[in-house]
Amino acid sequence: MLKMNDVSKVYQTEMVQTHALRDFNLTVDEGEFIAVTGPSGSGKTTFLNIAGMLEPYTGGQYTLDGIDIGSLSDNQRADLRNQKIGFIFQGFNLIPDLNLYENVEVPLRYRGIKSAERKRRINECLEQVGLASRAKHLPQQLSGGQQQRVAIARALAGEPRFLLADEPTGNLDSLMARQVMELLEEINRNGATIVMVTHDAELARRAPRNIQIVDGQLADFTLYQGAPEPARQVAGV
Repeated sequence: MLKMNDVSKVYQTEMVQTHALRDFNLTVDEGEFIAVTGPSGSGKTTFLNIAGMLEPYTGGQYTLDGIDIGSLSDNQRADLRNQKIGFIFQGFNLIPDLNLYENVEVPLRYRGIKSAERKRRINECLEQVGLASRAKHLPQQLSGGQQQRVAIARALAGEPRFLLADEPTGNLDSLMARQVMELLEEINRNGATIVMVTHDAELARRAPRNIQIVDGQLADFTLYQGAPEPARQVAGV
């Protein structure tokens, strides 16, 4: 589904070149759940931003579903991102003056999805994360874990095939972090491909595959035999 070949990212100032990624190579198959770890400043977030087409790369090749991202215009990348990718951030990024239903609805309105379809998706996604009964609540009326579940519902409402999660449990206590991780595992079993950046080694080990980024390069990967099998797409579904 995702393939990076010798991808590099260089940040250039007048005096300094900073190599955030160096000859980075990674393949992510459809249905995988991958946890990405590494020290601060190692290139994890840069990798995630490039994977999500939020920033360009300097060299190499990146393909998503067989599409060469480097050959696309800005508008084409934006369209592909909206069609295929959902984002979950550490900071939730909910709009405080909008209730949960309206927060999940915002990206669907930007995509021009009709009202009846928006309603169906929003209700289904809030039900999936266990918050359908609180659709009219404001974000500040929820716990941190509940707010993160709303953020996950918002990402799922776009019906993405690929979820990118940047420290999704970073602002949560251990109990809420485990609950969010269990929800992500369920979403993966239902067919979504997930790449999650995390600093939590315990949660990372729950993912079937771990990779580590050090100094902008893929340093190591581990397959955890005890972790659940990644979801596989069923023909005709």
